[in-house]
Amino acid sequence: MFTVVYTERTHAAYAERMYGVSTFSEFIQLLDDDIVSLTGLTLIVIPGCRQYRGYNVYITQLTLSLYLMTQCQLKLRHSATSLAWTLDYTKVAKRRHSIDSTLDRLTLKLIERKVVSNIRTLV
Repeated sequence: MFTVVYTERTHAAYAERMYGVSTFSEFIQLLDDDIVSLTGLTLIVIPGCRQYRGYNVYITQLTLSLYLMTQCQLKLRHSATSLAWTLDYTKVAKRRHSIDSTLDRLTLKLIERKVVSNIRTLV
């Protein structure tokens, strides 16, 4: 569960607990094409991510929510300001994840790339 705090000066997403969503084969069909591709490439390129007990085969609810929010904003053609806020949320979420959270970090990087490229086309 995560809480989004809106204030005049800061736009930040703070997670109280980092719940994970499994990316095992039972759930992979429920995910977006980009997330499926990212998961598959991660498991192929970094064999250590295949371990069951590691955090690498999970994506946190915070990261998945940010990704889905970004996809909605892009499809609905939100303003550059709205996308910039999403970029801020992504940077905060990036600091919350450890180096071992491979899939989370890669997904957050994907969000950043999508947002930045879309902002460039809007400006």
